[in-house]
Amino acid sequence: MNDHGRLKEIVFQFIGQNENVQINPLGKGHINDSYKVISANNEYVLQRINHHIFQHVPELQNNIFRVTSHIRAKLGEQGVEDIDRKVLTLVPARDGKLYFNDSYGDYWRMMDFISNSKSYDEINPELAYRAGMAFGDFQKMLSDLPGEPLFETIPGFHNMESRLETFRASVKANKAGRLSDSEVADLVKEIEARADEMCKAEQLHREGKLPKRTNHCDTKVNNILFDVQDQVLCVVDLDTVMPGYVLSDFGDFIRTGANTGAEDDENLDNISVDLAIFEGYAKGYLQKAASFLTKTEIENLAFGAKLLTYMQTVRFFTDYIDGDTYYKIAYPNHNLVRTKAQFKLLQSLEANFEEMQRIVLDAAGR
Repeated sequence: MNDHGRLKEIVFQFIGQNENVQINPLGKGHINDSYKVISANNEYVLQRINHHIFQHVPELQNNIFRVTSHIRAKLGEQGVEDIDRKVLTLVPARDGKLYFNDSYGDYWRMMDFISNSKSYDEINPELAYRAGMAFGDFQKMLSDLPGEPLFETIPGFHNMESRLETFRASVKANKAGRLSDSEVADLVKEIEARADEMCKAEQLHREGKLPKRTNHCDTKVNNILFDVQDQVLCVVDLDTVMPGYVLSDFGDFIRTGANTGAEDDENLDNISVDLAIFEGYAKGYLQKAASFLTKTEIENLAFGAKLLTYMQTVRFFTDYIDGDTYYKIAYPNHNLVRTKAQFKLLQSLEANFEEMQRIVLDAAGR
């Protein structure tokens, strides 16, 4: 069976047989393969779930079902019109499951396609403000999600203590023999110098001062759908929705969205924190989220930007020390370039931290 024939068979498992079904590749997702499906007058998205990264597909899909069902109910209570455009809608397979496991061992899911929508890869302060409102509203609606906490789809994903354990084991093993370089050895010292501060979230949680909430865990601007008038429709890409600290979601957006340079910029002079984007996001986020956050959570949002940038520095650096086994690289020193670029952003965040803290507290009305 050719690929198209195989895809048609998978589509039939969700919506029944229709020989005139159209299936075309969609988007450029790094993790999952996506296709747009047109059958009769209905449009869907078919996705192959990367079960090498997300190894517990039933639990993953149950997370998404719980989250989208809760948001749908909230929107209904608010009297929102056009709810099917404001939250993802899963299409169950014909056996009632929220996924289909094919004869090749691949896992698939289907959702309704949200038409007349778009997403952005680039950002400006106004878009940052709207993105902040989108993710703030997302967390607010899920702040009273009933039942057990969501399943942790990638265990320890934003746990700094666990990331540092992995980093230290890699330094000790020195598998690729890269620690003899003085630049690399100096970077190890910079990581260790900040290690205690960067484990603050886990410590506050153990002390009962920092709650875990329902986080998105991939808060990039391109995970928000906008309508043709640039108004927010909904938050998408819910694979990593799981328990976490709100400061991590806040910080991850700043790490990716408020960097004036590229994530792998070789010219470190290009890299700094864009405070206008930081302010736009903080104002939008807190406009929606300030009402349910604790004082400790608000006071640590700006710290979250430092933490997630430090964490990504450690992750790139760990992979470099290991001999480039996790991230795809375009050239031999790519992971070292990424490490240095993230570290430069961290230094900029540190230099601007007082101003960032002032922006957050002002936006929260504190």
